[in-house]
Amino acid sequence: MPGTGSDACFARRAFGPASAAAGLDFLAVDPDPDAVIESYRTALDSAAARGPVLAAGISLGAAVAVEWAAGRDPADVSCVVAALPAWTGPDTADCPATLSAAMTAAQLRAEGLEPVIARMRAGSPAWLADALTRSWRSQWPGLPGALEEAAQYKWPEPALLDALAVPLAVIAATDDPVHPLAVGREWARRAPRSALDEVTLAELGADPAVVGRLALRHLA
Repeated sequence: MPGTGSDACFARRAFGPASAAAGLDFLAVDPDPDAVIESYRTALDSAAARGPVLAAGISLGAAVAVEWAAGRDPADVSCVVAALPAWTGPDTADCPATLSAAMTAAQLRAEGLEPVIARMRAGSPAWLADALTRSWRSQWPGLPGALEEAAQYKWPEPALLDALAVPLAVIAATDDPVHPLAVGREWARRAPRSALDEVTLAELGADPAVVGRLALRHLA
């Protein structure tokens, strides 16, 4: 499941190759910009009806995967992959991802899509700019609402992570201010059955499939 403002294309690049190599059925979820979180939960519920789920997500998608897994019978969940977790707990006043989503939504409502894309591209690595340009255009005109929904999201409580019954693989970035390394390390420290890998944004941009490879080596 993708992160805020992202789409199934990037999730497919991140998790698809490792899933194929492991012989796993794979579905990359495209968010419904009018109901992002519910669309993720619905996709997970549908997958669980066919058998145990390896729930994998990036940023917001990672948080939804963890919360969904925590609320299911452990027999429904084989494991969870949480790439680039952004925050812990419901107090998001200082959460960089929340602040970024809210600010971008406001800019989109005030200026429209293309001026905001141009500014984003000027300040982002090329790989990220290309991915967001594609996903933002595909989600327009519902994009501001999708970002506002993400900005209002309350991230998993510490107690939920402490009690997580299924294996958790965390992939954290060492140099991403929107998804702080300390958060990824906290998630891995709290979850009883966890593994942690760290990557740089340059590594992620050069080869998004590194996320799936790192995660599945712990979960095989």
